[in-house]
Amino acid sequence: MGKQLRVTTRNARFQQWEALLTNRKKRNQAGAFMVQGVRAIDQAIEHRWEFQSLLFDADRGLSTWARNVLEAVGAERFALSHDLMAELGEKNEDVPELLAVVSLADLNLDSVKAGPDFLGIVFDRPGSPGNLGSLIRSADAFGAELVITNGHGADPFDPRSVRASTGSLFSTKVAHADSPRDVACWLADQAGEPIRLVGADEDGATDIADYDLTLPALLVIGREAAGMSRAWKETVDATVRIPIGGSATSLNAAAAGSVALYEAVRQRSGRW
Repeated sequence: MGKQLRVTTRNARFQQWEALLTNRKKRNQAGAFMVQGVRAIDQAIEHRWEFQSLLFDADRGLSTWARNVLEAVGAERFALSHDLMAELGEKNEDVPELLAVVSLADLNLDSVKAGPDFLGIVFDRPGSPGNLGSLIRSADAFGAELVITNGHGADPFDPRSVRASTGSLFSTKVAHADSPRDVACWLADQAGEPIRLVGADEDGATDIADYDLTLPALLVIGREAAGMSRAWKETVDATVRIPIGGSATSLNAAAAGSVALYEAVRQRSGRW
């Protein structure tokens, strides 16, 4: 596997990796985040993300998959003790044999150009990294071009978000905007047919199934529990509601976003 460095103590390098797990500021300063899991690492490779380092368990025999990754990816390689891998893998059991440190992607919304049949989704001030990762996974599954995070909220590069996306973070464009106005300005700069800005809200004027989502659309999902902000309600072109029953008063934000994306694809495909 070529040259590799061995780490057996919680030295300065280990502490830098550890900080990537919990500290957003440290991730931004390092320009990198920690990737755990076979599928996530495979997706990062397939979609040509930049790897900075590969960490592997020096106290066990590696699988064919892990050896192939170490051979194929051009990055620094570090052999860690089993206990240190358990700490960075955040697992006491089923300790990962391989972890990756991957460069952060550019989240600049202005660099994104919408396609002719655009479908995207905004998550307003996401509070839960798990919900954000789940919504990214749904966006990937339903063919959305873009996920926008808006305002202060969860980091898409938080390990909990990366895990919840099950690798979809690497195949789905994610961008960030500070305010609804920034998103509206981006929409105004896009060429082609105007993109409708459609908010999902429990008090929406129209049932989502009755609203035409066959045209280019950017859906907006509000923050968990609080829903869309007043600024968003004043910015969107329309609000739609997702009808629910039972004793629940609302859907989880990631679930609501998934339903909205599904409905858009259902209308566009004409098959479901």
